[in-house]
Amino acid sequence: MSNYFKNFDQQEKVVAPRDREFSRILSAAVVNEKFRSLLLSNPGVAIRAGYGGEAFQLAEKDSERISMIRATTLADFAAQMKNYIS
Repeated sequence: MSNYFKNFDQQEKVVAPRDREFSRILSAAVVNEKFRSLLLSNPGVAIRAGYGGEAFQLAEKDSERISMIRATTLADFAAQMKNYIS
């Protein structure tokens, strides 16, 4: 049986394709020094804060994994993200 009614009070978390969101995170870090510094010092906070008024749409396990990355350079951060994707 199909339900034609939607509960608009209930917020649904939208999860975008992982590769696209990872690319958005790295792109934001390349163009914005403040976001890059936050991403390198506290990736979990950076991911939750989003960038440019937009949230990153990641699955919970992807957010947790990115939050555990420890890197001193954006290149190192990107390499660790790449290893996670593979």
